[in-house]
Amino acid sequence: MTGPAVGWQPDGWDVRVRLGVLVPQGDVGPESELRAMAPAGVGLHAARVPFGAMRRGGTMDPTIPLAPVRDFAAPPHVDEAVGQLADAPLAALAYAFTSSAYVIGAQGEAKMIARLSARANGLPVVATCAATVEALQTAGASAICLIDPPWFGAALNDLGRAYYEAAGFDVRFSAPCTLPSGQALIRPGDLHDWAAGHVPDEAEAVVIGGNGLRAVGMIEALEATLGRPVLTANQVLLWSALKAAGTHTDDVTGYGRLFALPPR
Repeated sequence: MTGPAVGWQPDGWDVRVRLGVLVPQGDVGPESELRAMAPAGVGLHAARVPFGAMRRGGTMDPTIPLAPVRDFAAPPHVDEAVGQLADAPLAALAYAFTSSAYVIGAQGEAKMIARLSARANGLPVVATCAATVEALQTAGASAICLIDPPWFGAALNDLGRAYYEAAGFDVRFSAPCTLPSGQALIRPGDLHDWAAGHVPDEAEAVVIGGNGLRAVGMIEALEATLGRPVLTANQVLLWSALKAAGTHTDDVTGYGRLFALPPR
């Protein structure tokens, strides 16, 4: 007599680590890119956070204003999302929103991370720009090129440049890419070609901001073209979250050399 048939099991049980992700309410980009990169055994569980610059269907104005970017990082909405998400059996939380760190600066970002971790009862919280700084240090890069999404205006990009300069990096080039301004309009091949034509020779690494920017699909191609590390928002966020969760990163393949770098 045979036992009962064993069929397909839903994702979420047979995993080695579960990560929580905080995303704007209409943004599907971070989850899509994180799921594409995450290896077997890593579960991803998202919470939606209201973002005043994003409308139904994930649409935004061609350039996002700064006030809702600042508000996204402030209480109460993101704190409430963290409090609910942290009730799940998670190992770490990932804050998938680049631009608020540009606006509030590294000190404001660090205070936000500490506040959210406290709301999550001590669960580790990682954020995109702080993760990028750590990734650049791990890669040993000090001179960088910063490329932001087309919906980041000049003022927001300038704040991004200031963020990395304050962290001790020499920003040799900084600009929003001049591609169509809409998340669904970005094609990785177009982003590769634009970046390849604008990265200065003296830049030791390329930083591509914006968790809503479709970028991970061209990381390895751009690294092959330029011969230097390429760091994108969701790539560094996954790398940092896996490390915060106490698990390894070297089984992430096809998305750049970062995941195989030894700790510094």
